[in-house]
Amino acid sequence: MRRTELDPSSSPAAAFGLQLRRSREIRNLSQVQLGQLMGYSDTLISCIERATRSPTADFAARADEALATGGTLGLMWWSLKNQSLLEGFPEYAAEEAKAVEIRLFELGIIPGLLQTSAYARALAQAAVKRGSITQAQADERMDFLAARQRLFDQPKPPLLHVVLDESCIRRPIGGREVMAAQLARLVELSEQPNVTVQLAPYSLGEIAPFTMAVTLLTMADRSVLAYTESQHRGILTREIETVRPWERDYHRLQVEAHGTSASVAKISRLRKEEHGP
Repeated sequence: MRRTELDPSSSPAAAFGLQLRRSREIRNLSQVQLGQLMGYSDTLISCIERATRSPTADFAARADEALATGGTLGLMWWSLKNQSLLEGFPEYAAEEAKAVEIRLFELGIIPGLLQTSAYARALAQAAVKRGSITQAQADERMDFLAARQRLFDQPKPPLLHVVLDESCIRRPIGGREVMAAQLARLVELSEQPNVTVQLAPYSLGEIAPFTMAVTLLTMADRSVLAYTESQHRGILTREIETVRPWERDYHRLQVEAHGTSASVAKISRLRKEEHGP
C-alpha cells in the first residue's frame, strides 16, 4: 500500500495522524495489531493516520493506553476539536505535546501549564463576562488546559524552563485566596526536577529582551520551534531567522533574571505579604 506522507503543519488532523503513526511504528505494531489492542478496525486506523477521518475522544484515549504515549494523543484530540482557542494555538499545542523541552517567557499572567484550576477559571469566566466566549467555550478551555497539564504526569515529562516577568506574580487574578494558591503552586512546581522557575524583575527595565510572551519548543530531533501570540492569533514558526535570535535572547534573559533560589524566595515573600500566611 502506498504510504501517505503528511505535513503536520497543514492541519491538526494531519498532526494527529502523523503522531499516531510514529507512536505505532516506535512500538513495531502494524495497523492490524494496533486495531486489535484498541478494539478498532485497521481500516479506521489507516484513515486517521492519513487524516481522511477524524478521531473521537474514545479513539484518542484508547490509542494513548495502547501506545503508552502519556496522554499525548488525547491532548492533540482536544487541539483538533476545541473551537474556543485562539487561532493558531491548536497547532502549537500539538507540537507542545511532543516537545522534550519547553522554554517560556510570560508577561502579565501565569502561563497555562503552571496555572491552578481556580486561577484558570477566573480568567475564563472573565472572558465570558466580556462576551468574548460562551460558558460552554469556557468549560472547553478548562478541559483543554487540564489535558495539556497531564503532559507532566508522564514517566518522562518534558523539561520546563519558565521565566516570568514580575507582573505575572503581582497582577491580582481571582482574589487573594486564588492568588495565594497560585503562588504556592509556583513554589511547589519549582521543586520538581524537570521544572525551573525564574523571575525577570521590573528593575531589568529596557535590558529585558522581550516585549511579548515567547515559547521555544525543543523537539526530539533537537529542532526548535518558536511561538508567540498577537491579540487575534498565535504564530508558530520553524524559520531559523526567527528561532535563532529568540534563542539567543532567551539565553540572555536567563542570565539577567533572578536565579531560581532568589525567584522562589521572592514569590514566597509576596504570597505572605500580599495574600496572607
